[in-house]
Amino acid sequence: MHMYWPCSTYQMYSTVLTLLKKKTCTCPACPCSTYQLYSTVLTLLKKKNLHVPSLLPLYSARTTCALPRPKPPAPHHIFSVAVAHPHLLRRRLRFDILRPAPGVTGARERRMGSLASERTVVGWAARDATGHLSPYTYTVRKTGPEDVVVKVLYCGICHTDIHQAKNQLGASKYPMVPGHEVVGEVVEVGPEVSRHRVGDVVGVGVIVGCCRECRPCKANVEQYCNKRIWSYNDVYTDGRPTQGGFASTMIVDQKFVVKIPAGLAPEQAAPLLCAGVTVYSPLKHFGLTTPGLRGGILGLGGVGHMGVKVAKAMGHHVTVISSSSRKRAEAMDHLGADAYLVSSDGDAMAGAADSLDYIIDTVPVHHPLEPYLALLKMDGKHVLLGVIGEPLSFVSPMVMLGRKSITGSFIGSVEETAETLQFCVDKGLTSQIEVVKMGYVNEALERLERNDVRYRFVVDVAGSNIEEAVAAAEAPSN
Repeated sequence: MHMYWPCSTYQMYSTVLTLLKKKTCTCPACPCSTYQLYSTVLTLLKKKNLHVPSLLPLYSARTTCALPRPKPPAPHHIFSVAVAHPHLLRRRLRFDILRPAPGVTGARERRMGSLASERTVVGWAARDATGHLSPYTYTVRKTGPEDVVVKVLYCGICHTDIHQAKNQLGASKYPMVPGHEVVGEVVEVGPEVSRHRVGDVVGVGVIVGCCRECRPCKANVEQYCNKRIWSYNDVYTDGRPTQGGFASTMIVDQKFVVKIPAGLAPEQAAPLLCAGVTVYSPLKHFGLTTPGLRGGILGLGGVGHMGVKVAKAMGHHVTVISSSSRKRAEAMDHLGADAYLVSSDGDAMAGAADSLDYIIDTVPVHHPLEPYLALLKMDGKHVLLGVIGEPLSFVSPMVMLGRKSITGSFIGSVEETAETLQFCVDKGLTSQIEVVKMGYVNEALERLERNDVRYRFVVDVAGSNIEEAVAAAEAPSN
């Protein structure tokens, strides 16, 4: 179970253990302060309907001065963790340590399954920074009271999957199963799950955990929580690595699972869980939903093409901005853009100066900002969505002389994801996808890296027989 352990309470309880281990006498001869500390710990934890393993036996034998030595804590006990990793206490992270008082179910316990029982999952994982994926078998936690077990049907491929699989952001851990645009069918729910039922078609996005206590969490924008847990290449509070949707199954807390509305095909829904909500969220948050606004979409990839569709559905005049004219016909004839600008065409860019209310910048590589800032009207907003590892620069008069803003936005909340899905159903929007089998995933990643896709790859996980692929890969060769 997972509760926040107050640092001061831990320190008092730890002091009690330390003193008792050093002493050879029972309560009458023990320092009164030791017992007082223990009593204080009990009082504090009772107020939270919690208790810790009792130390009362250490005080009960008053006829002898031979104290039994306390048993060493279990491997997952907080004191073991504290000795090895004291910095974790300072960060107030959650640990699998506390038990609820009799008859009380702890909130954190409901949020994470137990390690007592595991299930085997098969997926495709990157093993090193080459980013090459291959079959991989691993175990996941037991279904917890608020967990949803999702049989993965489809999973979109995002440019971030390349960043992570190839360690381009410098924090990758292997083996890594990518995939954060996951659509699947609920096959099991915990006893306290109220939002989903077996048989529901649901989605899982970029985040599968958060602290639920910080300002962003309380404002239902958990994507900005500093303790958010990524759907892969991260660590659960129980110490296990998170693994993504290029796999047969995921187990996710119900809070981070959204229902796919009727009328939306599961393979079409997958990219909306990242690309779709990534453009919907800033338009909503910054008040850019009024019909008649003039917007620019910089970059026409997986996120950019959804930007055109969402902005057009809101009634905006949309200009696509790209580095070449190669995508002009696609943008205007198929996606419905109203105008197209080639960023290297100085005359065309100058002619469009001060014409846009906002720019949604989806480019995931380093690029200059000044040419695009010149396109904004007074009070215009340049919204960065691409993950870029290098500093971007501009001269301050570009924003000062027009009160322009450079800002950013990061995916969207679970609530915004549900809104995005319903918005797309109401407006008849779908993403343009190319469905592939899992065996083609490495080729798909290579093609995505060179922008050879219109506009999003979606892996047909359920139709790929990945269990057979794993078995074949693990079979001894003759």
